[in-house]
Parts: sequence; C-alpha cells; structure tokens
Amino acid sequence: MAQNNTADLGFEKKIWDMACILRGNMDATEYKHIILGLIFLKYISDKFEIRYKELEAEGEGFEEDVDEYRAENIFFVPPEARWGVIAENAHTPEVGKIIDGAMEAIERENKKLKGILPKTYARPEVDKRRLGEVVDLFTNIAMAEHGDTKDILGRAYEYCLAKFAEQEGKLAGEFYTPACVVKTLVAVLQPYAGRIYDPACGSGGMFVQSAKFVEAHQGNISNLSVYGQDSNPTTWKLCQMNLAIRGIEADLGKAAADTFFNDLHPIMKADFILANPPFNLSNWGVDKLSGDVRWKYGLPPSGNANFAWLQHMIHHLSTNGRLGMVLTNGSLSSQSGGEGDIRKKIIEDDLVEGIVAMPPQLFYTTQISVSLWFLNKNKKQKGKTLFIDARNMGTMISRRLREMTDTDIKKISDTFMTFQEGKLEDKKGFCAVVDMTEIAKQDFILIPWRYVGLAQQEEDAEPFAEKMARLTSELSEMFKQGHIFEEEIKKQLGAIGYEMTTGKLNK
Repeated sequence: MAQNNTADLGFEKKIWDMACILRGNMDATEYKHIILGLIFLKYISDKFEIRYKELEAEGEGFEEDVDEYRAENIFFVPPEARWGVIAENAHTPEVGKIIDGAMEAIERENKKLKGILPKTYARPEVDKRRLGEVVDLFTNIAMAEHGDTKDILGRAYEYCLAKFAEQEGKLAGEFYTPACVVKTLVAVLQPYAGRIYDPACGSGGMFVQSAKFVEAHQGNISNLSVYGQDSNPTTWKLCQMNLAIRGIEADLGKAAADTFFNDLHPIMKADFILANPPFNLSNWGVDKLSGDVRWKYGLPPSGNANFAWLQHMIHHLSTNGRLGMVLTNGSLSSQSGGEGDIRKKIIEDDLVEGIVAMPPQLFYTTQISVSLWFLNKNKKQKGKTLFIDARNMGTMISRRLREMTDTDIKKISDTFMTFQEGKLEDKKGFCAVVDMTEIAKQDFILIPWRYVGLAQQEEDAEPFAEKMARLTSELSEMFKQGHIFEEEIKKQLGAIGYEMTTGKLNK
C-alpha cells in the first residue's frame, strides 16, 4: 500500500516490521489481531488523555467523570487500562496479562465495545519481550512523528490491514479491498453527505475512504450516516475498531449477521452504496429466499450470488441513490441461471450509469478480472451508459500486484463527471457513451471493450521503401554482431580446452 504522507514516512513500516518480529510461530490470522488491537488501544488512550488534561485544566474535578467523555464521543479508559500503566509494565513477564486486563476493563466501561477487543496477549505463543518492544514503539510515537496521532494511528491500521491481506492471500478477501479500488468507487460517487451503506463491509475500507473524501473536500464527516454489516464475526470486530480510530460513527448492528438471511437495515434507503461483496458465492441459500421482495428483477441462481448482491443493493437505494460495486467480469455477459434476464431488466429500468473494466492483478486474493458497476436511480443522462476500458491502467508495484495511481483514478472520475454533464466525446480504446438501443442490439451484454473498441494506432508517416531500407540495415548489423559474439565464445571455449562442432561441444 503506497504511503500517502512523506512527512510521516516510516512509522507504519516500523510497526509492520515489529509485527513480523513478534509473529514467531503464529499464523498471520492470529497475530493480526494482536497488532491491530494495540493500535486501537493506543488510539483510544491518546484520545482519553487529551480530554483528561482538558478537564484537569478546568479545575472542576471532573477528570474521572465518565459522562464528560461520553458527551464528547470519547471512550472512557479506566485507570488500570491507561497507556501509562501498560508502558510501565512493558518489560515485565506480566505485560500480556496487563494488556488483556486493560481490554476487559475498557469493554466493561464502554458497552459499545463489548466483545470486540482482542484479549489474547497473555497466551504463551506471544513473546513477551518482543511484545514489550512493540509497546515501546507506540509509547514513543509522539517523539517519532509529527501531526495528528489519530491520523498516524489510522494510517498504521490501514497499512497493517493491507500487509496482512498480502500475507493471508485468499483468506484476506473477507476483510480487505485494495485501497485504489475503493478510492475509484468513492471518486466517482463523491459521497459528500447522506446515508452510506455497505452490506458486506469487511474491515470498513469503503467507509474510511468516503470519510477521507469528505475531509479532503473541506466537508464534515458528521454529514455522513454510515450503515453496514458483515457475516464474519472477526471481520466485524476489525471494522468496529477501524471506524473508531477514524472517528466514524456507524451502525453495523449488534453483531455479525448474514446479509441475505438477516438484513440488519431492512427499511433503510441509502443515498450511496459502495461494496465489494464475495465473488461468485455459491450455495448462498436462495432456496429459502425464493419469494423475497428484493428479487425485483428475477430470482438469482443458487450457484452464484452476484445478482443477489446487486438486487439487494438496488432494493436499498433511495429515490436518487447511487451505487458503486465490484463484480467479476463474468457478470457482464453471463446467461446461465437467468442472470442474462436479470441484467436485461436492470438495464431496461435505466439504472446502469457506467461500467469500468479494471486492470488485472489488483487483488491479493484472486486473479479474477473485475469491473466496477455504477448504478443510479436518477441518471442525468437518461437512456445512456458510459463504458470505460481501464484494463491498461495502473502500475505494477510487485511481480504479482498492480495498483491504480491517483492520476488513473482522477482520469476515470473526470470522465464520469464530463459524461454526466453531457459533454463527453468517445475515445477509441478508452471510453464510449452508448444508447440503450445499442446495448439491446448486443443482447444486453455490458463488456466495455465491445463498445469502446481498440485504440487508434498512431499514423506511420515513414515511407515504405525508406522503412524497409532502415529495417534491413538494422537487421544486417544485428547479424554482424551475432557473428562477433559467436567467434568470441568459440575463442573462450578453446582457451579452456573445448571446441565447437556442429551441434556438439567436444573436449
């Protein structure tokens, strides 16, 4: 994950490097919670200490009044759970027990956190000496960094989530969507204010990036009402901590729950929906939901939940609501299990505002190619859909991972904005504005490159005769160089007693 602030460069990596040392024999899925739990504990401790000093300065003796903290939406930290106590005991054998006790004490005082915080620091598998070194690292954060510690710890939390996703591979799909994919969704939808919803919220990346967008445009994140849910209890806890660090108030329900069978927000209508639901989920239980009101456009197949997710989200859109979601490319053209008919009806209802074919290798978890679907209950360009082929965008940041740059993301969002203004001109190989009648002629298939076509090749102004003369001259020079290399190799082999014959090397 790319660094965003060079002034603070390094702290996230220090935490990660220390996490790797602390890991020992534990799996990434286990020690992930140890590191992320400490980041959270340090964050709420810092927020508490700031408010504590403010109350102390007022001189009214309210420093230990729980209500003074709750009124400011700050978690109350009991004396035995404060970072100073943990720091003092960082290099004692009891440090693990003390941290576990701190987590339990915080949960007792803050019902909102009940059952969420990790309490596994006393386990024998956790090296207490190294755990103490990690505590030291957090204790010294103010000396090592400049700026808002909330932002520093928030970035550290995101950075570690990304690194754990890289370590865990396929398992990471349950809690992590690459930041550049989320940023693209947010940049197009521009959720300044209103109700925002993610029915498969993972660790909360969609909400965090939405809040960042609002703050970057001088908005107020309190103008966003956040709703979400996730079926994985562990991931649901990660999300609660991630949002708390960012100061984002969210309704994620009282516990993890299956979105299809236990919709935690049944009557909520969202202004913005952003989601990356599980790809191609099979056996998701449609046989028990056949009469569900959400299947307005048709019963989704039991072998693939992609169009179940899509219809669930459409059901939760407000009158002017907009939706951005990640789906596999197969959903653009699939006909099996009635998916083609569902897609056709959604298109005919004039909901599909745009489709973006994304580059490969964006995900830690899968090599499946994906597209971004953008739906709008009240499109500005009625009867038209924008197609963007972004498959050649992005930059390889490792041998197997690609990342969309900020420039790439801006190009896509600017293209959408120009389209919505009715000023966009088609660009071969990149974008096209297509009428619904043309999509119907294509059997309601939404593959962008069908409509965008191939990029125009630059005109070759070099005359044919001159080009052939140049190329044959270059080829002749290559042949000469080849002969020189061949003779040199023979010479070197002869010097050590070997000679070349046709097809053989003789001693």
